This record gives sequence, structure tokens and C-alpha cells, in this order.
Amino acid sequence: MNAQVSTPSVVKNAKRLVVKVGSGLVTNAGLGLDHDALTGWAEQIARLRKDGREVVLVSSGAIAEGMQRLGWTQRPHALHELQAAAAVGQMGLVQVYASCFRSHNLLASQILLTHEDLADRKRYLNARSTLRTLLDLGVIPVINENDTVAIDEIRFGDNDTLAALVTNLIEADTLIILTDQRGLYSADPRKDANAAPVTDGVAGDPYLETIAGSTGSAIARGGMLTKVLAAKRAARSGADTVIAWGREPDVLLRLAAGERLGTQLLAQQATVAARKQWLADHLQVRGRITLDAGAVKALLTDGKSLLPVGVSSASGNFERGEVVSCMDEAGREIARGLINYDYADTCRILRTPSSQIEAKLGYIDEPELIHRDNLVLL
Repeated sequence: MNAQVSTPSVVKNAKRLVVKVGSGLVTNAGLGLDHDALTGWAEQIARLRKDGREVVLVSSGAIAEGMQRLGWTQRPHALHELQAAAAVGQMGLVQVYASCFRSHNLLASQILLTHEDLADRKRYLNARSTLRTLLDLGVIPVINENDTVAIDEIRFGDNDTLAALVTNLIEADTLIILTDQRGLYSADPRKDANAAPVTDGVAGDPYLETIAGSTGSAIARGGMLTKVLAAKRAARSGADTVIAWGREPDVLLRLAAGERLGTQLLAQQATVAARKQWLADHLQVRGRITLDAGAVKALLTDGKSLLPVGVSSASGNFERGEVVSCMDEAGREIARGLINYDYADTCRILRTPSSQIEAKLGYIDEPELIHRDNLVLL
């Protein structure tokens, strides 16, 4: 990773883009909605649309705008206050975006999501269908986390994660994260004068997480680390990521023209099927099971299903059909999958050959604890 090797622009040939803009940019560091910035991004997205590209915009800013309207200078910690700020700020945010896109004869749509929306298979598919229909109609989807109703258990945590999940959801080619930094650096450039820019990298490289650190602010929840992790997540569906300075003049148009700006993180692993993306990224884990060495080999090397005979322990009050983490004996998570038996029955058939499941339970749903079609390796 220390050697910088310039690679061609991943945006130039991308047809479907997810563009994420953070709170600091949208609200001019908390001073209120930056109308000039929003107008500029809308104009650039309109030109990308004319070039035949599809663009989904993931925008932070509702809570920050609500704070400004309410006269709050510090981001509150109480959930009900955050929800109230979001309710106030979302009104202004969507009004400005609608106006900006209307000036280019484009319709904008508002989509508010929570993790729960994407954790439910039916709602996940509905969200994907809605987004694809909007893109087919030439409408610009503007997506934000539904902070007004989100609770700690179902929060995405930051809109970088949300943008990556949307990238997976619509199978976008590239995720562009616009931020208040000019990309990823070897150290925080605001604190270290010797920090060097990282122009190229591989999404998922642990080195990137090490140098990214955790640098949030009083306005935004995310930092550079969340952007690096978002790139890793987006790569699961084969999408590359660009992290660039949001105030760079015509940043989206220049990236689309092939100019290299900021940090480019390439997706190098094989694309995961859409259903397995959902398993890995969208469903909440409800329990964990520990596999012996033979079962680990069966999953990682042989491509087999998981049988109860290879499982030594289970924890969590999970139900049949929920997602569990599959751990090796060292405690490393190697896979996730939809389990065929609830926690109580799973415990009863640990170390049991499939031929003896019915004798122990009085019934048999499936001979596998997790079928390989319902399992994704991590």
C-alpha cells in the first residue's frame, strides 16, 4: 500500500452512480444549508443525466439543518432530540433539493430508509424496485436515513454506510463520497503536516482502516474510517469507490470525464450475488454458532452446506430463518447464513448427524443447519 500506483478513473465508464454528500458540506459546517453547494451538485447531476448516466444522491444534513433552525450549536446525544432535529431539518433539505433539480427540468424524490427497511427481505426488494423505477423515469432519488423514527438498534450509524448499502441495493458501478477532505491521507492532514495523500488503494485493505482512524465532528457522525469501511462494503457488489473533496469545482463532471481526484479504492473481489449481499450486509445477526475445523473446511474449501454434526455450540435467542454468524474455534467470523432451526432445537442437534435429526426432534425440516444457498462467506 505504501507504493502509489495511478490507475485509470473508475468513474469515466460508470453508468450507474451513487453520490454521497456529508453534513459538513451540505450545511457549510453547520451554518445552515449551503444553497450554492446544493445548486452546484444538482447542476452537475443534471449534466450527468443528459450524458445517459443514472445517479442516486445520498445526502446527509437533516439533523444539522434542524440544529441550525432550532439554534443548537452542539449535536445532542438524546435520541428524541436528534429525531426532533431531523424532523425540522428534513423539510428544508428536501425543499431545496426539489427546487435545485426543478431548475434543470428534473424531478427529485425523497426516500427515507432505516436499517429495518433493508433487513426485511420483502421491504428490501420493494426498495430496490422503487429505486430502479425512479431511475427509469429519469427522477433523481434523494436518500437519507430516516432519523425521525430510527432508534439505536436499527440505525445505519452514518450515511457513508447507508450509501454503500444503496450501492449494493441497486448494483451501482461506482460510489462517490464527497467530503470536506481531499481524500484519504496517511495521517490526519489537519493534525500532521507530513500526511501524504493516498491516491489509490484496494477496498478492504486493512492498512486503509489503520490510517483512516476515527475523525468525526460536532456536526457529522462519520469520519474517514466510515468512508473506508463503506468502500469495503460497496466492493461486495463489485462497486469501486472514490473519496473526493466536495468543494472541488465541477468535481462530479471532472471525475466522469476521467480526471483523477481524491482517493480511488478498487473492488477486486468477485461480485457477490444480490441475495447474498442482502445476507451479508442488510440482515441483522440474531445469534452465533461455533464450527469445528471440519465444518470450516467444508464451507471455505469445499463449498458445502453446514450440517449440525460440525457445530459445537450456539448462542442467541434466534428463530428459524434468521441470520446467525458462523465462527471458527478461534472466534473469527467466517460466514453468515439463514439457519433452518431455532436456538432451542439447534442446541438439541449439536454434533448430530443429519440422519438422526428426526429422532432427536421428532421432526426434520432440513438435513442442513444452513444450506449453502442461504450462506455467504466473509
